[in-house]
Amino acid sequence: MTTAAREKFSSQAAPDVLAAMRQIAESQGRQFQAVLDEALRDYIERQQKDRPRRQVMVSLASSLDEFDSLYRELAK
Repeated sequence: MTTAAREKFSSQAAPDVLAAMRQIAESQGRQFQAVLDEALRDYIERQQKDRPRRQVMVSLASSLDEFDSLYRELAK
């Protein structure tokens, strides 16, 4: 597994938001930084309105693979 380069930054957040993030990290056995990175990436992805989110496209492709024949019948 490759380690991506990291850049330190400083910011502030509401205490309840930080507590929730820490609880999520602990309950999933992950580092706080990994949960924060995922949250930031999800936010960026939602803000890029000119294209569908990656997870939506993955789900669509999976659905098309699984139900292709049904979709073809429904389209008739």
